Amino acid sequence: MENKNAEALSIQQIQGKLEYYCAYQERCYKEVEEKLYSFKISAAEKEQILIYLIENNFINEERFAQSFVRGKHNYKFWGKNRIVNELKFRNISSRIITIALKEIPEATYLENFHQLAEKHWNNITERKGPKKNKKFVDFLLRKGYETSLIYEKLKELEVGS
Repeated sequence: MENKNAEALSIQQIQGKLEYYCAYQERCYKEVEEKLYSFKISAAEKEQILIYLIENNFINEERFAQSFVRGKHNYKFWGKNRIVNELKFRNISSRIITIALKEIPEATYLENFHQLAEKHWNNITERKGPKKNKKFVDFLLRKGYETSLIYEKLKELEVGS
């Protein structure tokens, strides 16, 4: 049923839908390109719409990356490794990733890391030992924090317990 609706839309209607899609939340080129696949239009028409969205600042990779970095760190408490990998997956250039990572002040990054690490350490039900250490390390690695930070914190917490 949706395919019939997709075919019936004009280029202007599709463009309008994508303007709203980009205005509602920051989007990268790859996400918008994937969204365009749901519409039955030619490659030339897709390209025309993408160029329009870029020229009119609906798609801005740098702005997307900065927003992504802030959001994922401040709300999901992701570390830099995970953020970088997710941005690379979205085909964001290394130059833009470097610029975007400056959105996290180092003091805030470390403060969030220490709070998250201590909270998780206290929530692990196992007592001291290798099983608790493994759960602690694995959790923070999944969150994308640097190995050196994790092991320093582990030593600090083991001594403190």
